[in-house]
Amino acid sequence: MAVTGAATGAGRLLAAGLAGREEIRKVVAIDDHRGDVPNVTWRVTDIRDPLLSNRLSDVDVIVNLDLLSSPELDPRERRTHNVRGAQTVVTAAAAARVRRVILVTSAMVYGAGPDNPVPLAEDAPLLAEADTSIAGDYVEIEELAAGAALTHPGVDVTVVRPAALVGPGVDTVITRHFEAPRLLSVKGSTPGWQFCHIEDLASALELVVTEGLTGPIAVGSDGWLGADEVSAITGKRGFELPAALTFGMAQRLHRLGMTPAPATDLRYVAYPWVVDCARLRAAGWKPAHDNAGALRVLLEETAGRHAVVGRRVGGREATMATAAGATVAAIGAAAAIRRRRQRRRV
Repeated sequence: MAVTGAATGAGRLLAAGLAGREEIRKVVAIDDHRGDVPNVTWRVTDIRDPLLSNRLSDVDVIVNLDLLSSPELDPRERRTHNVRGAQTVVTAAAAARVRRVILVTSAMVYGAGPDNPVPLAEDAPLLAEADTSIAGDYVEIEELAAGAALTHPGVDVTVVRPAALVGPGVDTVITRHFEAPRLLSVKGSTPGWQFCHIEDLASALELVVTEGLTGPIAVGSDGWLGADEVSAITGKRGFELPAALTFGMAQRLHRLGMTPAPATDLRYVAYPWVVDCARLRAAGWKPAHDNAGALRVLLEETAGRHAVVGRRVGGREATMATAAGATVAAIGAAAAIRRRRQRRRV
């Protein structure tokens, strides 16, 4: 049994949980640095190393949790790590005759849209755009998993799709949304907020490994929170903008390098992508954290940080920008575009 990304986050929790189970003979912990999980065999390596198969000779199942998600990362570097890493894990597993690979992606692959059923079935179509966003990374990994049956027929590949992750060290476009002084919403939308604490992801993966559950498997807290519930828990007021203005403004700011995430990422804070965790529920799994508790954990983790459209800023700057709402942001974007055009003419 092997776990990648075992030094931190959900990987660390999973490695520790599996190491404590009597039926698991050996746990191999893989990361680019040694962690503090006891009673495991540490193998320090980059999961993109073509020689990874040499580290898997005594492994029968591998779970890939070595993923990057911070909005601050260069999209090309992030995608190279995430997609090439997953590809190398699958290829190395096939070469080492590992019988099963579990790839963790995200429920983001279903896409977020105003017409999404709430909740989405695990077998719902994957409608996320294959663009430069983090969701695009997950879409590519899902395509890799879907094609594995043909390219590596001896390896069973299962995908696990958590809802919006929260917990120590988690930094995503979703967590940054809650760093803003006021919460953006799109006019006419009814978002449903569902979270997945990394402790629940680890416990779900533990069950997937020990019970041999097959996918796709969604993971998250039961149900979802509405906008009013989120406002009551966070104590933050919202501001509502038309969809065309919201996404158009966000795309302009991203093209100018003023925000780290593309406009498509905003869909995940504007529209629902709630999942039904039917397969785990049928297997007897229950999350330890409800959505309200998970959101409070998120607020504790992001306390003192300030972000506007995914970009971290100083507290005063964030307050001024969001208080003015879309008008200031749109004017700022237009001014930046004019300055850029003027520089080109000179």
